[in-house]
Amino acid sequence: MTHLLHIDSSSLGAGSVSREVAQSFLDRWQGTVVHRDLATTPVPHLSAAGITARLTDPAQYTPEQATAAAIQDQLIEEFLDASAYLFTVPMYNLTMPSAFKAWLDQIIVVDRTLNITGDSPVAGRPAVLISARGGGYGPGTPNEGLDFVVPTLEAVLGRLLGLEVITVLPELTMAPHTPALTPLLALHEASMADAHERARGLATTVTPSRAA
Repeated sequence: MTHLLHIDSSSLGAGSVSREVAQSFLDRWQGTVVHRDLATTPVPHLSAAGITARLTDPAQYTPEQATAAAIQDQLIEEFLDASAYLFTVPMYNLTMPSAFKAWLDQIIVVDRTLNITGDSPVAGRPAVLISARGGGYGPGTPNEGLDFVVPTLEAVLGRLLGLEVITVLPELTMAPHTPALTPLLALHEASMADAHERARGLATTVTPSRAA
């Protein structure tokens, strides 16, 4: 049975489109789930103590380094224990929520999750990235080239960590709430329908045979 690590980073609860689409995935998921909600329980941003602890003998830790190392160890073990991943990371001001960046900085550690000379220990494991955004950022749109969420995360999760990343993009989520975007409401509704359908489908194709 595939073990899923679900990382949420939307600051909204019931009003989050990213969470809503993720729920369509989870409703079809057959396997165990560990859920970490970075909005309700944020992890600390990486500190000097956390960085230096990675290069220090644990016997020589300062109290600050010991605390920082314990946080990193917990997050890294949780990450390594999973065989598949679900990341809900909406676009905030053209980039990812700072809570998700803080989590990434805590878990990306050379020789533990990142192997700079070869495959990481999670290489090949499947990951679904759901990233809702208020506008449209695809080719030919006025915002083309301004998406600094998906390209960055596909590089970090895919290139640095070696995950097989599949991205689902619910777009134009401000159309129901912004008069200027009302003409794009039909496109938003189509994007939402497609996102939910893809999420449900991915939940049945991310199987133990694909997971490490």
